[in-house]
Amino acid sequence: MSGQMQRPKVPTGVVGKEGFRVTTTQKTVDGKVPAGFHVGYTTEWDSVQTEVPYQTPKKP
Repeated sequence: MSGQMQRPKVPTGVVGKEGFRVTTTQKTVDGKVPAGFHVGYTTEWDSVQTEVPYQTPKKP
């Protein structure tokens, strides 16, 4: 080996069903972090609720 640790590429993880899904992806090394150190992960949550536009009620 060349003396530097090579961090393995972690596949994207998807957990949950439609309406409640969590996606985790590994961040890329941007040159600021030395090779072999913890890079981190990004977690994205899908919205559980949907927003419905307000409609005024009918007048009697």
